Amino acid sequence: MRSSKIGYLTKEGFKSIVTHGFMSFASVTIIVACLVIMGSFTLIAVNLGGMLDKLEAENEIVAFVEETFPEEEARALQSQIEYLPNVRSCQFESRQQAKEELAASYDDQSMFQDVPDTAFRDRYIIYLEDISLTEQTQEQLYQIIGVAEVRAHLQVAESFVAVRNAVSAVSLILVVVLVVVSVFVMSNTVKLASFSRRDEIAIMKMVGASNWFIRFPFVVEGLMLGLLGGLLAFVLQWGIYDVVANRIMGSLIGSLIPVIPFATFSAVVLLIYLGVGLAVGIFGSSIAIRNYLQV
Repeated sequence: MRSSKIGYLTKEGFKSIVTHGFMSFASVTIIVACLVIMGSFTLIAVNLGGMLDKLEAENEIVAFVEETFPEEEARALQSQIEYLPNVRSCQFESRQQAKEELAASYDDQSMFQDVPDTAFRDRYIIYLEDISLTEQTQEQLYQIIGVAEVRAHLQVAESFVAVRNAVSAVSLILVVVLVVVSVFVMSNTVKLASFSRRDEIAIMKMVGASNWFIRFPFVVEGLMLGLLGGLLAFVLQWGIYDVVANRIMGSLIGSLIPVIPFATFSAVVLLIYLGVGLAVGIFGSSIAIRNYLQV
């Protein structure tokens, strides 16, 4: 296709945007709304995921060594524990350290002066790669000779996994639904434009115009509306995110809930918004004019 034809068809696409100004505005508005809603839930999921990752990293299980094991033999168990597939790291804590740690939690530490170290047991503080496998790892720890008891917060681990799965599922469903809605709105917008030009399209078909020649202006229209919607959604999303993040960080909740700065993933969000807007615009335009090309 020669450059003159491409320029003409591109100009026709821009002209159609202006001609159907209200529907173009409606399309951009719907795309912006869908992307912002979709992005908001996705960003909430990202922040919750980060918070859960932090909680997972801090979630620990404790393996107590047999009382009859001297400290040297207790320390020798570390290599076996670290060898387990789901163990990220483990730290040995002697009887004396356990006593000092417990005493430090009280204001009056003198009450522990007469308590012998043998009242405590050597232990390992263990951090896992995947807390959803906590129960499995607990069973593996019991199989190590010298491990007498394993204290694991299975209900806490299951709660973390359930929350993470629920957030991921809701985000995925919303993304799919809102993309479908955006495509539907965009296709209807282009359908209106193509309906008003149906006679012109039929004449062009009869004089030998190719489907691509007819479709190109509508594709340009959908492309530009999609890109504009994606860009506006990105700017609006950034503003909303910063406002909410500043309010959270300025409150007491901010010390408990870490908020990831938007600048950390702004480039990714921009590319996704522009990509989704572009895909929605082109796809919606393509399916909208398909029936009018069957002449």
